[in-house]
Amino acid sequence: MSGGPVAVTVAPFVLVLAACLTSHSPATSRTDTAVVTSDGRAVPNVRGEGTPVPAQPKELPRGGRLLFPDHRLVGYCGTPGAPALGALQGNLDAKAKALEARAAPYADGREILPVFELIAVVVQGYPGADGKYRLRVDDRVVDDYLRAARQSKSLLLLNIQPGQSDFLTEVKSFEMYLREPDVGVALDPEWAMKAKQRPGVFWGETTGAAINEVAAFLSDIVERWNLPEKALVFHEVVREVVKNELSVTRHPGVAIIKSVDGIGPVEAKIATYANLMERMAAGVHPGFKLFFDEDTHGGSRLMTAKQVLSLSPQPEYVMYE
Repeated sequence: MSGGPVAVTVAPFVLVLAACLTSHSPATSRTDTAVVTSDGRAVPNVRGEGTPVPAQPKELPRGGRLLFPDHRLVGYCGTPGAPALGALQGNLDAKAKALEARAAPYADGREILPVFELIAVVVQGYPGADGKYRLRVDDRVVDDYLRAARQSKSLLLLNIQPGQSDFLTEVKSFEMYLREPDVGVALDPEWAMKAKQRPGVFWGETTGAAINEVAAFLSDIVERWNLPEKALVFHEVVREVVKNELSVTRHPGVAIIKSVDGIGPVEAKIATYANLMERMAAGVHPGFKLFFDEDTHGGSRLMTAKQVLSLSPQPEYVMYE
């Protein structure tokens, strides 16, 4: 299906320009310390302002240095001002409490580690000033989400919808946040467009080599800054969006997770998961995505935690949009 029209029932496309989305400030403007903001928040010092405070402990939010096999990740995704892109917007503290309750049934012998998956690079239906069909959220948005994630002892994942940019360029723009011990990355290949392809008209795609580039970049950060293991998620809705997937390889300090994003009733989601999990590179961890709206059209019910945990292989990351 690569290169052909995308059915919006498979991948809903929303043209959104929230007031809080602006050009991302360059990485060179950031420093490596944290600051206390005027309202008492401790966040990375991305603008060289505020009162320095000690760096966060170099462990995962709920202790330890490895994500798996001790933890199961359960998260919400979203971006400010765009409810159609996920539940993670609005009152983040309230969302954190709701996520904690929803995640509890997924423990099944593991410790739950909640995840805030912020769509930090949002695909757009128009080219923008640089012609890349994407918009990066402002630093202050990342600050707010990181503050809320830390308050609830959750991971923050920066979701990248690159448009006609590329994953590594977009990930590098957030390097100073990625030097933090509780910030990882999620890649959205269906929104990685080729030149002259408009989002929402064609399927995007990426390659195993592109995923490896991002993983190597994160691995280098983990080593240089002595950080705990980082999560690198890549979402997959159909096989065509990830070419040469079996070439994805292990990288020290990086847990690579393949999240299956099939939409529809329970039977369809189970079938999509089985199909996409037939092709799985060694060392990649399984993930699964549920949609509050799309999965419940026509009277269908959202899959329960018991149903999700019955999937084979059992998902180690479960994300709700």
